[in-house]
Amino acid sequence: MPPDDDPLEPEFRLTETAAQANELGLVLFSAGIPFRVARVPHGYALQVHQSNVDRADFELQAYLAENAAAAATDADGSALIEFPGGLPLWAALFVSLGMLGFYGVTGPSRPDVSWFAEGSAHAALIRAGEIWRTVTALTLHADFAHLVSNVLFGTFFLAALGRNLGPGVAFGLVILAGACGNLANAFLRGSGHISIGASTAVFGAVGVLCGFEIVRRTQRGDRWRLAFAPFGAGLAVLAMVGSGAGRVDVFAHLFGLLAGGAIGVGARFAMPWPPGGWAQLGALAVSVGVLLGSWQLALG
Repeated sequence: MPPDDDPLEPEFRLTETAAQANELGLVLFSAGIPFRVARVPHGYALQVHQSNVDRADFELQAYLAENAAAAATDADGSALIEFPGGLPLWAALFVSLGMLGFYGVTGPSRPDVSWFAEGSAHAALIRAGEIWRTVTALTLHADFAHLVSNVLFGTFFLAALGRNLGPGVAFGLVILAGACGNLANAFLRGSGHISIGASTAVFGAVGVLCGFEIVRRTQRGDRWRLAFAPFGAGLAVLAMVGSGAGRVDVFAHLFGLLAGGAIGVGARFAMPWPPGGWAQLGALAVSVGVLLGSWQLALG
């Protein structure tokens, strides 16, 4: 931690967009160098303490040199091939509309409502064999604010994952990651623990993206610190939006992130490019079937 009298270099690096500044900031984050991103009249400024200028400059120069070399050799199969068109975003928006519509049916959390009594992720009941609760709990929300938060973040991350793997496969993997996160939460928390919400699946999506990118960077030959930088970014997202006060289930978020990371690693090896249309439809059909089947088991 720099001392209080160590001033910031206000325009250590200038970029045109916030995304570019955040990308460079992620390099510094992975190297343990404190930084800030500030809006300035001519773009975005990456700021570091003056005592860290030389070290930060070295890290960024190495990163940019590696990226230039990787761009020249991406024909080795490590290139990121995205799903074409705007379908991933539209599919993510459709999922979010489905979440909003289902909330209109269930309403906010109340113990006397069968949706919550039969569908929440109750640790003791999951341990006793009611595994479907790991899925049904993803579709329930405590209140409207809880729902809106998951819709906003979920749309963004699901669309991003859909561009990497296609919308149907992305949707299926996010449900799988969320269910695995709830399962781990049930077995590693007290038997009386109960959780609901799509946020475990949202962080599952973050984890899948991180795992997918870690493998891609490793295949590209990045240094291990830069290759694993996406996981640091995932933890940063968890710290910023997944560990607030109140009824936030931090462990469910963490387990969703970790489960998603493992799934993302496997997905990159199995699917270095997005599968075709029939595979996307098949994955979508299986995912919807799992959701409906889980609720059928829950409500009997």
